[in-house]
Amino acid sequence: MSQLHESDEATPLLRDDASSDDTQDEDYKNRWRSIRVMYFTMFLSSVGFTIVITSLWPYLQKIDNSANATFLGWVVAAYSLGQMVASPIFGLWSNYRPRREPLVCSIFINLSANVYYSYAYLPATDNKYHMLMSRAFVGFGAGNVAVVRSYVAEATSLKERTGAMANMSACQALGFILGPALQACLSFIGEHGVTIKIIDLQLNMYSAPALLAAAFGVINILLVVLVLREHIVDEDGRHVRSINYTSEDRVDTSEEPEETVDQIAVLTSNILFFIVMFIFAVFETIATPLSMDMFAWTRKEAVLYNGIIICCIGFESILVFLVVKLASQRVGDRPVLLVGLAIIFCGFFILLPWGNHYPKIQWADLKNNSAVSRAFDNTVASNSSVEPTGCPSEQTWCQYTPAILLAQYISADILIGVGYPACNVMSYTLYSKILGPKPQGTYMGWLTASGSGARTLGPVFVSQVYTMLGPRWAFSLICGMVLGAIVLLGSAYHRLIAFSVRHSRTFN
Repeated sequence: MSQLHESDEATPLLRDDASSDDTQDEDYKNRWRSIRVMYFTMFLSSVGFTIVITSLWPYLQKIDNSANATFLGWVVAAYSLGQMVASPIFGLWSNYRPRREPLVCSIFINLSANVYYSYAYLPATDNKYHMLMSRAFVGFGAGNVAVVRSYVAEATSLKERTGAMANMSACQALGFILGPALQACLSFIGEHGVTIKIIDLQLNMYSAPALLAAAFGVINILLVVLVLREHIVDEDGRHVRSINYTSEDRVDTSEEPEETVDQIAVLTSNILFFIVMFIFAVFETIATPLSMDMFAWTRKEAVLYNGIIICCIGFESILVFLVVKLASQRVGDRPVLLVGLAIIFCGFFILLPWGNHYPKIQWADLKNNSAVSRAFDNTVASNSSVEPTGCPSEQTWCQYTPAILLAQYISADILIGVGYPACNVMSYTLYSKILGPKPQGTYMGWLTASGSGARTLGPVFVSQVYTMLGPRWAFSLICGMVLGAIVLLGSAYHRLIAFSVRHSRTFN
């Protein structure tokens, strides 16, 4: 078994090395086959979120011209609010029932909601609220992330854990790459696209990605039903049992009482994960409006260019996961998390506006007569093929806040693309190690809920602060939050250790 663990520790990304022992080989292969299904589920969950993220704002503007940037924040937050509600439910469900049940249920909800999103333009009124509800249901279906993480945590040894979590995060990053890439490709369909009258569907650059995500959901359900089997190993990697999906087989295999878990470390981990997810939710929410305001991009340009940028960040993240696997083996998980937070701070600090270059104002090219100008502006925005670009005149900070340069924006993307994935994988890797051998479905549900809460509050926060006060205030507050996370990590540093290490009192 020691040779098996050593090979796992050096396992390349998305590979496993089967044991040469024939008695262990089949169980080992089956275990990693099931783990890969979880990787794929995480990948498709990520694709389902990012495949529409860069087009949310222009789609919202197109189907309901009463929607503003503040409502966009609620639309983005709806996904996370749904996930926050669902995560503890699916996590608890997976502790007492076969994991196939919550997985299939959640994926079906997710794909149905994507179809609903594609038809959000169809009702005669209140289209923005239909879009809001569809995103909430997509997020509810994505609550299965708690089940995925708890499965991988229970199916891997302590030595395999960091590598497996990094692999899962790499699959998540691949989803972040493929989602915006598919959106960018499908943007060439155009805003009008084609109409399929028999099902009243307008297939365009906004609806096609959601329908593709629904098709991926069908594939995911088939894999869960046909391939997934449940495996549990102890922290040394010994195979406890393979579980066929019957309710009486799903039992608590831990002999440790629940109160032996360090609850302060659990709470600290949840807070750190909340902050990490909050700051990234702010970044992904503000990217499209910020780029349209600062660089005078059209809706189509913003979808295309931000899709390309997020793709590049995704490729960057995969490289980061490779480095994280090696770095965590050499220096430990906690230092990697600390360095990741420091890099995120630098990324947001770079975004602070400075200089004497100001953004283009949308009314700058229109007549100054206020009444005529407002009427003309509304006409152009709603009826004309000429799309106004630049910073909206109702955002008064546009007139006195320096513009963020494209070089600043790209540099910040690069730094956040390094810091976020490192913090993300280290946060829930540490968390799974702190929890120890007890079934982790409920605890992982709370971790996912804390991340979803951050994704709920982050978009609302940034849409309000950005709209009213501008990027200087928004990004300054984020920098302060990251500094708070660094202080918290430092104060609880000695408690964020593995369950087995804590009980053996071998602190390292």
